[in-house]
Parts: sequence; C-alpha cells; structure tokens
Amino acid sequence: DKQPHIRVNSEMCQGCDLTPCVYVCPAGLFELLGGEMHFSYEHCLECGTCYVACDRKAIEWEYPRGGWGVSFRAS
Repeated sequence: DKQPHIRVNSEMCQGCDLTPCVYVCPAGLFELLGGEMHFSYEHCLECGTCYVACDRKAIEWEYPRGGWGVSFRAS
C-alpha cells in the first residue's frame, strides 16, 4: 500500500534522548540517522508498540485500509 498507516513527526523527535521507538519496534523499522528519525512502514507488524512508547506523541497510528496490512495464514 502506498498510503502509510503510521506517520512520524520528525520535528517532534528532535531532542528526544531516549528514542524508545528505535528499541521497542519488534520489526526494527525506526532508525536515527544524522539526528533525524526515519521510519519504514512497509514491513510494520501493526502492533502499535511505537505509538504507546512515544511520550512525545510524535507518532500517528491508524489501522491500515481494508485489504492491506498483515495477513495471517493457518499452517
């Protein structure tokens, strides 16, 4: 999907010393590069952990559009 279900306000991230999103994301999708937060939503597990962990409220999280997102299969 070309429409991200998570948006990160990198301006609000500036000055954040803890960067909890980098450490709590089970997929490792957050990366601090040159003082700027980068996020790749394409491989997100949709757990919402980053949203809960960010005390600056810099992360906007929504459920993906219908037909997109994580798909589970019984094996």
